[in-house]
Amino acid sequence: MPPAKRSPLAPAEAPHLPPVAGARLAALACGIRYKERKDLCLFAFDPGTTIAGVFTKSLTAGAPVEWCKAALKGRSARAFLVNSGNSNAFTGRVGRRAAKITAGATAKLLGCKPSEVFIASTGVIGEPLPYERIVGAIPDLMACLTPAGWQGAGEAIMTTDTFPKAATRRARIGEVEVTINGIAKGSGMIAPDMATMLAFCATDAAVPAPILQKLLADGNEKSFNCITVDSDTSTSDSVLLAATGKAGNRRPRGAGDPLLREFKTALDDLLLDLALQIVKDGEGAQKFVEIAVTGAANAGAARRIGLAIANSPLVKTAIAGEDANWGRIVMAVGKSGERADRDKLEVRIGGVLVAKNGGRVPDYDETPVAEHMKGQEIKIAVDIGLGKGRATVWTCDLTHGYIDINGAYRT
Repeated sequence: MPPAKRSPLAPAEAPHLPPVAGARLAALACGIRYKERKDLCLFAFDPGTTIAGVFTKSLTAGAPVEWCKAALKGRSARAFLVNSGNSNAFTGRVGRRAAKITAGATAKLLGCKPSEVFIASTGVIGEPLPYERIVGAIPDLMACLTPAGWQGAGEAIMTTDTFPKAATRRARIGEVEVTINGIAKGSGMIAPDMATMLAFCATDAAVPAPILQKLLADGNEKSFNCITVDSDTSTSDSVLLAATGKAGNRRPRGAGDPLLREFKTALDDLLLDLALQIVKDGEGAQKFVEIAVTGAANAGAARRIGLAIANSPLVKTAIAGEDANWGRIVMAVGKSGERADRDKLEVRIGGVLVAKNGGRVPDYDETPVAEHMKGQEIKIAVDIGLGKGRATVWTCDLTHGYIDINGAYRT
């Protein structure tokens, strides 16, 4: 199935990703599912590269996720090998063999251990991966590796995405400037823990693997685990971060080392940028929605309330229809399972107070709210009135385009 028309929420211009010292990339088409589309990419890293990763919590995770979880224990990486068009999930022994063979073939050409090759797959579930095509293409990928290969890699990991997602940041660790680049894919089957999404980041910073893992896990909680398109958690979610160490900065002593303050801020910002691009490319999406929850019992409760609103088909279709139906927001708060008091609840849409003290505000004028609903960026704010917990989550509207895309996904 060819990519759909570019999302109206897509950024006007794609960012230019500069080279990251110690990292080279390549991408090509090898016919895994789509014809004449890049569907395979390779990241190659210099020796000494450390690694961090976070993965789906799905109990039906794919073979690549299982492989990466085991490989992460080695704390070093020499390659990421990623394919689109086939998720190699729910494929049993055949899928595990495919993971082992493709990682081994890559390792042989790089001269490293198979456990230093991290693999990821995205696409249709339940179909055997044609790994022979991947193995046959690896030498060609090796031959065209380049530090400037980020754009091609971003295109190769797309499935129903309408644009490649990329971000870059610079930060200082002590007196040394470092670069962080990242690409991601995701459009549907998007929900926390994490989504049918893949994200691959690399930095030239020198950061030990345990510290890198802590930084990535913390950043993931505030970004990829705060987005939802359709409430469905995938079998394939993976976020990988490689640190080549080529910048030569002083090594931090822990994740809380003041030396890392600027780097942590930049990494968090990059991860959130990629996560929001995924929401803006939600299947069939026409509107980008931010839901801010305050006054909850704690931060976790605030996020769960926000996600109850974000995942409600009634809320999402009202937004698609540009209907200021704030009652659906109240409904979603009530079903979240978290503490709430009807008479302390406040709801704002587009900054306009709509409801408080157990009902609609007496002088409510729907005109500015209705006008806000016509825009592409919708802001909903809910104050629970019970505590200090706060969280922000992001979603998109639910349109008939979502049905069209997913109804025809395998045809």
